[in-house]
Amino acid sequence: MIRRFRSKRVAVLLGGLSAEREISVRSGKAVAAALRARGYRVTEVRTGRDLCARLARLAPAVAFNALHGRYGEDGAVQGVLELLAIPYTGPGVLTSALAMDKTMAKSVWRSQGLATPRWIVVDPKARRLPPLPAGLPLVVKPNSEGSSVGVSIVRTRRALPAAVRHAGRSDRRVIIEEYVPGKEVTVGILDGRALGALEVVAKGEFHSYDVKYTAGREEFFMPARLPAAVAERVLALATAAHAALGGGAYSRVDLRVHGRRPYLIELNSLPGLTTLSYLPLIAKHVGMDFGDLCEAILERATLGIQESRR
Repeated sequence: MIRRFRSKRVAVLLGGLSAEREISVRSGKAVAAALRARGYRVTEVRTGRDLCARLARLAPAVAFNALHGRYGEDGAVQGVLELLAIPYTGPGVLTSALAMDKTMAKSVWRSQGLATPRWIVVDPKARRLPPLPAGLPLVVKPNSEGSSVGVSIVRTRRALPAAVRHAGRSDRRVIIEEYVPGKEVTVGILDGRALGALEVVAKGEFHSYDVKYTAGREEFFMPARLPAAVAERVLALATAAHAALGGGAYSRVDLRVHGRRPYLIELNSLPGLTTLSYLPLIAKHVGMDFGDLCEAILERATLGIQESRR
């Protein structure tokens, strides 16, 4: 591996302004520690409204974007880094925006014939809901949040309005999506290639925020317990989903597998990098420890459109 940034200043962006800032702090601190252990000159940057001024003063050679959620994973910070001409990890502005907006991501996938559950988008303040996309149960979630923030599984029509209001506290648009029974599977992508599929079993009804970030609340199977042909289908679908949104150095694609058919749920353009996160578990299975993964992500940092013109 060519270590372009070994002797240069690396800014690890963490925290941020979203509902996922606590997880971002965990990701950022873990990344910073791993890179320091490998000899990188790392400065942790707690991200807020003063980010532009702080980065201008620091003048890092590269930014490791460990932010999650709005303003960090949706193209906003990527645009700031483009303007400051600072190379950064993760995808560019457009891919970030598409991936964060679940409706747009699903629309792109559907346009390319990639399977994703049926859905509608609703205004949480509307008095009446439009026709539902499928029968009960249904999944209700904010259009642009991660880490299962604001997500509910609705099993009765009476519970639906409260679930929409709950999701609406996090977003002005709410998705009501067909519930796909089956296995929860997530695929790690690096350099456009699927590293493997991890099966995640929640000790609870579903992978809520608390379940995801509390040790012992999930069980993992790597590789996922799938027939060989289905596993190949899952990896191919995840790879296609990554490419459809514009690619990028890495991502994590979440799917549900019902019988022999996988369905795309969402793509995480800046997946978590904590001790409980899925991508490091997938990478470990193919021989990459946490430090290897962080270094691989860092060394693939680019400057988006500007870099492609140089």
